[in-house]
Amino acid sequence: MPKLPRLSGKEIIKVLSKIGFQPARQKGSHVILVKQAEQEKRAVVVPNHKEIDIGTLIEIIRQAGLKRKEFLELL
Repeated sequence: MPKLPRLSGKEIIKVLSKIGFQPARQKGSHVILVKQAEQEKRAVVVPNHKEIDIGTLIEIIRQAGLKRKEFLELL
């Protein structure tokens, strides 16, 4: 499995917006993205920093309900 790249918060927000996540609000440097599906509502918190740690990126991918491979295909 390929390594996850170092991404900024803006880049992650752009990737998640491709699958239907939209910014709902912001508190400080953290942007809360929401995706409304038929039966569920999913929220993801993305720090709007220049570079996101890999562990944080993995957690964002998990919260979004994606697999690593799916996320990498969206890049």
